[in-house]
Amino acid sequence: MPRSERSSLLLAGLLATAGVAHFASPRQFDATVPRALPGSPRTWTYASGVAALALAAGVALPRTRRVAGLATAAFFVGVFPANVKMAVDWRHRPAPQKAAAFGRLPLQLPLVLWARSVAKSAEGRS
Repeated sequence: MPRSERSSLLLAGLLATAGVAHFASPRQFDATVPRALPGSPRTWTYASGVAALALAAGVALPRTRRVAGLATAAFFVGVFPANVKMAVDWRHRPAPQKAAAFGRLPLQLPLVLWARSVAKSAEGRS
């Protein structure tokens, strides 16, 4: 299996796992929804879970990989405020939890770049 295919399937797996987690354990995601967003946090949790699952399917399929990769990069940018909220909310928690919350912030950039790389590797193949 070519490296680009493996990378695409790994990204799809990450998105699918995250999408399922939004439904399996929604309360932890509800807590990260910024208060400025209208409506119920649970609605945003489920909507982002559906989006992650749809993006996983799109990235997994070669025919839709380029567009889904770009949409995934945008999705990772879009959920960054939730990670910021989590870091702020967890700033007084025990060190391991605080480290996990703050550690997520710089990880967002590699995720965005990974999604863009998947999209780029799919160019000309769709």
